[in-house]
Amino acid sequence: MSSSSPTTETIVLGGGCFWCTEAVFDRVQGVLDVESGYSNGQAVNPTYEQVCTGRTGHAEVVKLEFDPAQISLRDILEIFFVVHDPTTLNRQGNDVGTQYRSGIYYIDDAQKQVAQDVIREIEASKTYSSPVVTEVAPLANYSTAEAYHQDYFLNHPNQGYCAFVVGPKVEKFQKTFASRVKA
Repeated sequence: MSSSSPTTETIVLGGGCFWCTEAVFDRVQGVLDVESGYSNGQAVNPTYEQVCTGRTGHAEVVKLEFDPAQISLRDILEIFFVVHDPTTLNRQGNDVGTQYRSGIYYIDDAQKQVAQDVIREIEASKTYSSPVVTEVAPLANYSTAEAYHQDYFLNHPNQGYCAFVVGPKVEKFQKTFASRVKA
């Protein structure tokens, strides 16, 4: 491996509909790649239609590849907890079902520890009036979502859901974390 190639890390996050989460993290400085997918369910390589039934056990997730020299996992999780509601079990807004659960799916024990620490700090700060219900679990049974889900907001910004649900989340990120927006 060349000494000029950056060291990267991967984390998988479930914050409701993956279109929303992907659209936010596509704009985060230090995030090198965002892929929509499914994880932590029982079926192998489920389809979107199968996941939407809620019977596969999968969460809609995004797999983030990031450069820890530019952004830490802690910073990524701080953004994550601002752009979705981690206090609603199996729901984000009008999206209801286990596939929309809040989740952090870690690769190693160091990531698990950071996730648990951030959640403890959020709970201690009383940021939310309800408890954080974000699932923290090892990444399991991940598969990439269908091609038409990738870069969905970028490709369909005027579609109804994108305009009224995804767009406001992107704006919230850009306003709250202006220093973290890609140039």
